[in-house]
Amino acid sequence: MSLALYRKYRPQTFKEIVGQEHIVKTLTNAIASGMISHAYLFSGPRGSGKTSVARLLAKAVNCENLTSNIQNQKSNFEPCNQCSSCLEIKQGKAIDLIEIDAASHRGIDEIRELREGIRFGPTKSKYKVFIIDEAHQLTREAANALLKTLEEPPSYAIFILATTEIHKMIPTIISRCQRFDFRKLTLEEIIKRLELISKKENARIERPALELIALNSEGAIRDAESLLDRVLTFKLETKEEIKAEEIKDLLGLVEINQVSKFVELISQKKAAEAVDFLNNLINRGQDIQEFSRALVNYLRQALILKISGGRGENNPLITGLTKEEIQNLEKQVEKFTEQELQKIINLFLQAENRIKYSSIPQLPLELAIVEIVGEEQK
Repeated sequence: MSLALYRKYRPQTFKEIVGQEHIVKTLTNAIASGMISHAYLFSGPRGSGKTSVARLLAKAVNCENLTSNIQNQKSNFEPCNQCSSCLEIKQGKAIDLIEIDAASHRGIDEIRELREGIRFGPTKSKYKVFIIDEAHQLTREAANALLKTLEEPPSYAIFILATTEIHKMIPTIISRCQRFDFRKLTLEEIIKRLELISKKENARIERPALELIALNSEGAIRDAESLLDRVLTFKLETKEEIKAEEIKDLLGLVEINQVSKFVELISQKKAAEAVDFLNNLINRGQDIQEFSRALVNYLRQALILKISGGRGENNPLITGLTKEEIQNLEKQVEKFTEQELQKIINLFLQAENRIKYSSIPQLPLELAIVEIVGEEQK
């Protein structure tokens, strides 16, 4: 059975971590100097590398060769990935690395069990490392029990808490940890990672296709790698370059030409035709939420072109579009003022947020169309 790409290419060294340079720098300095804290708190959006960095930290502090280098005052922080400790962690067999998913083990009993286990020192490693994922989902009783352990931990224990919702963590736990805030990855960072994986997989995939995948990952590298996995599986037998057009249906993406036609009707102040066009898309099975997201992204790029006054082909912020689609966007931008584009984007953003609460999903978009065209005709 083949491994999913996000598992196959999980970073095994700190230099492989995408983005998060400020976090990697601080942690590697601490490792190289031997100044290891007893508790860390990693907060940030999903897919930003929290768990990967947590496992790397666990691997580095227990790496047999790294420990030897530090004792000999050699500046080093990367795990060797060759000693028995590194290999056991990589294979998920390390007895002294305990991973807890607080989403499914959130009660007081689980934390009491953890507290009992921490009384016993590591079996073979220098440190016993506890990684608690989705730590914000611990019950208040469990969080308070964990706090007691964090206040007086044994010297051989390291806690790494990861959360996507830092505001739900109790302040006393936050104060006991070294906190690191992970950020969403940029489009370019994700694309570079996808290019690297594609090269390792001997797959040829054009830049606009990678941009589409990155755009739909919403800043999460794991989601981007999962999408790439689907694309490469779909085109498994071919050695030809994978094009953006080929993967739109596979990923359930909205055709840009559909969005472009819709925007063209708005620019021509044809409210009735725009509403009919929208409903025809829905009748053909188009996901209205996906269409709304694609529309807002398209209009955002139109606004960027408008305020920059430059050509879209040379603008790094204009992504996921072919040369022909960029040229068409440039023509459409000329039909709107900057203020009109701002207003249109705001109205469609509001409509997008109301879709999931509407008994008639397309109604918020229809009302936005009427308001936009009505304002332009005054």
